[in-house]
Amino acid sequence: MNATPRSLLVKNAHMLVTMDAERREIADGGLYIEGNRIVAVGPTSELPKTADDVLDMLGHLVIPGLVNTHHHMYQSLTRAVPAAQNAELFGWLTNLYKIWAHLTPEMISVSTTTAMAELLLSGCTTSSDHLYIYPNGSRLDDSIAAAREIGMRFHAARGSMSVGQKDGGLPPDSVVEKEDAILKDSQRLIEAYHDEGRYAMLRVVVAPCSPFSVSRELMRDSAALARQYGVSLHTHLAENVNDVAYSREKFGMTPAEYAQDLGWVGHDVWHAHCVQLDKPGIELFARTGTGVAHCPCSNMRLASGIAPIRAMRDAGVPVGLGVDGSASNDGAQMVAEVRQALLLQRVGFGPDAMTAREALEIATLGGAKVLNRDDIGALAPGMAADFVSFDLSQPAFAGALHDPVAALVFCAPSQVATSVIDGKVVVKEGRLTTVDLRAAVERHNTLAGELANAAH
Repeated sequence: MNATPRSLLVKNAHMLVTMDAERREIADGGLYIEGNRIVAVGPTSELPKTADDVLDMLGHLVIPGLVNTHHHMYQSLTRAVPAAQNAELFGWLTNLYKIWAHLTPEMISVSTTTAMAELLLSGCTTSSDHLYIYPNGSRLDDSIAAAREIGMRFHAARGSMSVGQKDGGLPPDSVVEKEDAILKDSQRLIEAYHDEGRYAMLRVVVAPCSPFSVSRELMRDSAALARQYGVSLHTHLAENVNDVAYSREKFGMTPAEYAQDLGWVGHDVWHAHCVQLDKPGIELFARTGTGVAHCPCSNMRLASGIAPIRAMRDAGVPVGLGVDGSASNDGAQMVAEVRQALLLQRVGFGPDAMTAREALEIATLGGAKVLNRDDIGALAPGMAADFVSFDLSQPAFAGALHDPVAALVFCAPSQVATSVIDGKVVVKEGRLTTVDLRAAVERHNTLAGELANAAH
């Protein structure tokens, strides 16, 4: 006989943002949770009075956990590398590939822990990671083990590169893989780890790196494999003008046309960046339900441009947020990314191009839709018990308590006070409960130094 799930009462929140169908913002709000799912949401006075565990959120803003739809966590080992500080995408990649060729399995594991810790402390509860380089015995399994230890809900994207410089691609030949090996390992990972169930903590994604680092055949075969197993597809697309020029020269198509030709559109597909997605491309994505991971900080850092998110949203394209790799951001602070998304749309398209609440919606419900999930991104009965809280007594919120929801986005980025994922407390009073962060960062810095030395 199964034991009764442990219950958790969350009460007295200054404001609780549901992101449910009514977009309720509940003063003195709370949640009642059983196991890993939400059972009730509403004013504290209307919730059960007792539970196995109680979290008093007096003076806190409570929101759904943020969803990060694009990252390269290993890149946290190579932040602010001098040779790549002032380059656009292709030059930036060329300078960094030679460093990343020296990655080891431990580096993948430790960098994943560090990157996830940064995400968790900034309000993220679900993250994708696009790992597309596997030197020296590295495997996606290294990332998966780290995610399980730290307790983050994870979409592990099995990236790949198969077209090296000798075949007209961008990456060095030393870091590309054979295409049959890529497909075989992708199948292995799906069969070993993918959980298609509701509230899944781990899903596997098939994710060739980009049109300029894999062949047309691998793109098509990857799509067929993903659909055979019912998993999602992810890649980079239309990131900057050089990306578009490469697509036109190499394939005689725009990036969106190329994606459509290969079967890379649909509700089970999302593309990173799409900064230079044209009007027909936006219409195609809207018509097919193809998602976009918007990465504003990275797009600014690499001078890729301003993605037309306002036009995408108006057309009906699913849009989520991504911090992108920590070598092009150079951080993984989700609230900062929400704020930047709002500010950048206003720079490009006017002061009413995005509201604070819309930016927050993109980071919650938007990310859930992009990842093809309907069990995260909102606080409502039947949803996963993923939420975070922010202490409104922090100086960053001073003078803004009349609208704490807008304050979270407009004011200086804040760290979370509490993070609960799958009904379990992962951050308590601003501190991670699942890993020794000081030791992880210390080891991370040691490995980053070893990586830098190996590249010289």
